[in-house]
Amino acid sequence: MWAIRAKVRECMEKEVAPIMAEYWEKAEFPFQIIPKLGALHISGGTIKGYGCPGLSVTGSAIATAEVARVDASCSTFILVHSSLAMLTIALCGSEDQKQKYLPSLAQFKTVACWALTEPDNGSDASGLQTTATKVAGGWILEGQKRWIGNSTFADVLIIFARNTATNQINGYIVKKDAPGLTATKIANKIGLRIVQNGDIILKRVFVPDEDRLPGVNSFQDTNKVLAVSRVMVAWQPIGISMGVYDMCLRYLKERKQFGAPLAAFQINQQKLVQMLGNVQAMFLVGWRLCKLYESGKMTPGHASMGKSWITIKARETVALGRELLGGNGILAEFLVAKAFCDLEPIYTYEGTYDINTLVTAREVTGIASFKPAARSRL
Repeated sequence: MWAIRAKVRECMEKEVAPIMAEYWEKAEFPFQIIPKLGALHISGGTIKGYGCPGLSVTGSAIATAEVARVDASCSTFILVHSSLAMLTIALCGSEDQKQKYLPSLAQFKTVACWALTEPDNGSDASGLQTTATKVAGGWILEGQKRWIGNSTFADVLIIFARNTATNQINGYIVKKDAPGLTATKIANKIGLRIVQNGDIILKRVFVPDEDRLPGVNSFQDTNKVLAVSRVMVAWQPIGISMGVYDMCLRYLKERKQFGAPLAAFQINQQKLVQMLGNVQAMFLVGWRLCKLYESGKMTPGHASMGKSWITIKARETVALGRELLGGNGILAEFLVAKAFCDLEPIYTYEGTYDINTLVTAREVTGIASFKPAARSRL
């Protein structure tokens, strides 16, 4: 595990860190890094066989944090590809589908995306409106998806749609060149600017029977994928906070004001220690999540509480870091400003803070409170 951590850190600091501020500013993806990420052999994470690394959940989480420590967009690119798309094929696909798709995805010779969210269905994803209608030899998909990372250049798209015969959610593997499929980049984001989020339109897209995922027969079947991915997403803000802390410690030692290093001032030391305490606590909660999962004891409430609590602590940590850097704290090349912005979409995706707290509260109380209460006659 620690060898993987060292290997990922070296690659990220040497190959990725020098160029990411430039690409973040341009909101473009640096395709030249994909072979370097493939060489790390972390794509596929916990999947065993098919050319995948077969890491423990803890090992995969540590790798995720090390990528996010340098660049959150890069970690999101990998998570969408690996912990969502690849894992869906591994957990819900047929043996033929696994043999056909996973080996090239594991090497980053092909790239995947995962399309659940729609323009009118975000937190209420189970209400998705994209349809799948059975026809001779396959299915016809009609609908829209939104905020789909990697979608503008993905070779393979995992699409979730409502079966018009059963009204249940099914999963499909769609190729990027499928007639009727278009993906358009969402512009003007303030965070994760390198990630190419897209709007997908499906106009009578034909999917052969061999590309229907046999293990997705209801919305609940997505939860076995989301259980792992939510753990991985929880480690992104841990990595981001580690990177911000490292930058701030170095900056406070090097920059001088009033004839002394900024690290010599008590209020700066207090903020730095508060950040360090947060990082340690976040790391331990993330570690506990991994161990619960590996022992088969993790519940959706555990995962949701971990993701929501870690992200809100990371928000606090990164905000302190931005304060410590003063004016330089709003410049992307100093890492902290970029991390400050990148954390916002992570706070929201894979379940907003509020939705994740409600998932945990439902587990604790036995009462679901996702829908508004009936209006009182009073």
